[in-house]
Amino acid sequence: MYKYFLKRVLDLILSFIGFTILFPVFVFIWLVLLVVNQGKPFFTQPRPGKDEKIFSILKFKTMTDKKDENGKLLPDELRVTKFGTFLRKSSLDEIPQLLSIIKGDMSLIGPRPLRVRYLPYYTKEEQIRHTVKPGVTGLAQISGRNLLDWDIRLQKDIEYVNSLSFGLDLKIFFQTILKVLSSKDVALDSESGMIDFDELRKNKNQQNSTKSI
Repeated sequence: MYKYFLKRVLDLILSFIGFTILFPVFVFIWLVLLVVNQGKPFFTQPRPGKDEKIFSILKFKTMTDKKDENGKLLPDELRVTKFGTFLRKSSLDEIPQLLSIIKGDMSLIGPRPLRVRYLPYYTKEEQIRHTVKPGVTGLAQISGRNLLDWDIRLQKDIEYVNSLSFGLDLKIFFQTILKVLSSKDVALDSESGMIDFDELRKNKNQQNSTKSI
């Protein structure tokens, strides 16, 4: 009952209330980023949602588009603005995702939506993360947020899907608020200091192939 109906109802109610309360903040950040990011306040990127259906994630843009002399984007740490750093540490860059929840692409609680190019590298067990809507926060985020390695993160996603309940979502919701308020386990980037997931799995596959020869 909760998974198939009440979860969506709560998502709509809480996201509408949240966006209404945060609307003045949303407008202020939007205006600041219009100046800081030269007319580009939002970050959008295709991500796989429920049943691997692709949608565009929407966040406030925390980095500039500065490039080197060869036209290649500079490393993330050289493009993050001071205001962007503040937005990430406070999680205010996530506010636009409330619109994705209202639209139905996301849920408040669920596995975080990762990059489309990672899809071929999940194990069969890990693919269960795409049987529910992706969330703004999830079990992996309250279990270490950006400090967990890929294998542990994905194991937490599996655990969440298999144990999905109102009680678990309530626990994740309130623990996320506490972490945001305390800025605990916060990194400047959702994958800061980590090798890209597809590269990690490619390397593992190559190592396993070498061992088997």
